[in-house]
Amino acid sequence: MTSPTSDSRLHSPRDQRPSSDGWLFFGKFLRYGTTIGAVVPSSRWFARKLVRDIDFTAARWVVELGAGTGPVTAELVRRAEGRCETLIVERDPDFCGRLRQRFPRANVVQADACDLEQLLADRRIEKVDHILCGLALPWLTPADRHRLLDTARRRLTPQGTFRQLTYMPWLHTRVYRRYFEQVAFRFVLRNVPPGGFYLCRGPRPEADTDLTRS
Repeated sequence: MTSPTSDSRLHSPRDQRPSSDGWLFFGKFLRYGTTIGAVVPSSRWFARKLVRDIDFTAARWVVELGAGTGPVTAELVRRAEGRCETLIVERDPDFCGRLRQRFPRANVVQADACDLEQLLADRRIEKVDHILCGLALPWLTPADRHRLLDTARRRLTPQGTFRQLTYMPWLHTRVYRRYFEQVAFRFVLRNVPPGGFYLCRGPRPEADTDLTRS
């Protein structure tokens, strides 16, 4: 595993928010609907609250899944500032291109987040400290959702967290409790629409593999 770099340029966004991001995101929503999971990108207040209590001086790896146009990425790489390594995963080629334009020195990979196990293995990453997930997990197939969450459960450090962005508070709590001992919800009202994120801690030794229950 590579060691964190002290060069802050690796985590410096070229700009804070291109004006066309909202239109790009909205266009994707119109085309792909629920697989995008939102009409517009998350607000900067959402991004700040999502990462606010992460200790970047203690973390080694933070992974973002489904980065979109990069509102969370901007806050993540700003806070990391060479203190820890980041891996930014986005499947959509247009979003991925925008991320690479905004964060030219960041570790952005175009891939399916459900292949997280292979992505980590390819980079010889054994454990990660935090996973930030912007995917619309309820709309994945049960098998793909299990594959991603089970990888998160196994690959997180004992003190690690899994943070799932959502606009449906508590509705899917039981899903996350199959993989984590503690599941809480934190609201973020300064967003369109208002939402929040599931904060999952304590990876379980084994996951509940009954995929017929939601």
